[in-house]
Amino acid sequence: MLNFYRQKISPMMVHAVCGVPPLMREREQMVPKAEGVVVEIGIGTGRNLPFYDERRVRRLIGVNPPDGLTDLVDFERLAPGIEAEIVPESAENMSLDSNLADTIVVTYTLCSIPDVEAAIGEMRRVLKPGGKLLFVEHGRADCEKTARWQDRLNPYWGLISQGCHINRNPTELLTEGGFSFQEQDRYPLRRVPSVVGFHHVGVAVGR
Repeated sequence: MLNFYRQKISPMMVHAVCGVPPLMREREQMVPKAEGVVVEIGIGTGRNLPFYDERRVRRLIGVNPPDGLTDLVDFERLAPGIEAEIVPESAENMSLDSNLADTIVVTYTLCSIPDVEAAIGEMRRVLKPGGKLLFVEHGRADCEKTARWQDRLNPYWGLISQGCHINRNPTELLTEGGFSFQEQDRYPLRRVPSVVGFHHVGVAVGR
C-alpha cells in the first residue's frame, strides 16, 4: 500500500499542489528570463512550460528522475515553438556536457533532491561561464518560530510529499555550492502557510 501511494498517489498530489495559482504566479515572474540553451532541473510535469519565451529559448532540456512524472510532460501542447527533450536521470549525476547551458531553471525542486549538494555541483558544471541559474524555491523561513515548526514537521511532511524538505535553506545551499546572486529575495507567500510557503527566489551565477 505504501509503495502504491508513493508511486501513484503522491506524484499526482504533488502535480496538483505545484499548479496552485500562487505558485504559478511565482513561476510566471521568473521563467521568462530564461534564454539560449536551457536546462530545467526537475521539470516534473511541465508546469513551467507555458512561461518560456520561444523567441529567447533556443533549446530546452528537462531533467527528471526516471519516474512516472516524465510521462505527463506534453511539450507539443505547452511549448510548441521550442525544441525540447527529456533526460530521464538524476540531477546529482547528469550525463549532460559541461558548459552546455546558458540558463538553468530550478523551481520547487531543491527541496526534494536526495543529495542536493551534489546536484548543485552538477548545475555549476553544466552551466556556461557567465550563465545564469534562475530559482524559485520554498524553504527555511527567516522567522525563528516558523523555522522551529519546520524542523518539527519536516519528517512527517516528507512522508506525504515525495521527500520534500520544508526546512532546507536554498539560498545557503546555493552560496555554499559556489554561486553568488545577481538578484535575490526571501518572503512568505501570501495565502500560503509560512511553514510550507516561505520563498527563496533569484538569479544566481557561478563564482
